[in-house]
Amino acid sequence: MSAFNKDQIQKIALTGVGFVILLYVYFSFFLGPLNRSRNGMLRNIADKQGKLASSQANLNKAAKLEEQAKTATTRFAALKAINPEGAPIAWFPPRIKTFFVNQQIDKATARLENSSAFKQPELAGWNKYVWVIDIPQADYGRLGKAIAELENTEPLLAVSKFSIRTSPDQPEFQQVVLGATTIILKQ
Repeated sequence: MSAFNKDQIQKIALTGVGFVILLYVYFSFFLGPLNRSRNGMLRNIADKQGKLASSQANLNKAAKLEEQAKTATTRFAALKAINPEGAPIAWFPPRIKTFFVNQQIDKATARLENSSAFKQPELAGWNKYVWVIDIPQADYGRLGKAIAELENTEPLLAVSKFSIRTSPDQPEFQQVVLGATTIILKQ
């Protein structure tokens, strides 16, 4: 092996220094900004994907709200259609009498106990009516079925009070007084 002379050592040293400077310039001025740009783009992509997922969730919520609004509008229109024209005192008692006659319970009468407006602003177009329904003679089986049917067929009616008295001379029949609350659209 031959020893390197001084000129060759200088060339190797300069080549090594040049190579180190080249690596420094490459990593500092080319690769560094490229990595920063890449990292910025990755953050930007992650941010956009998060916004996209959030937007998709909002679209799903909006679709559900639209479906609920359609359902509520349909239900509201059906509830409005249930209320006949005119004052409830004119049409509710005959409706109740007819209902109980159809259930084979005769002589049912309904009278208005009181009425009040709702305090909630979203229910300002509706009133609450409390009715007393007198049934002077009924048997338990028919009465139970009739009350269940009444609450199932009248969606805005709820039986709130119930009073049964038996008659000593006719124990198979009872005298019944029902308290019913209805919600009726203002005319």
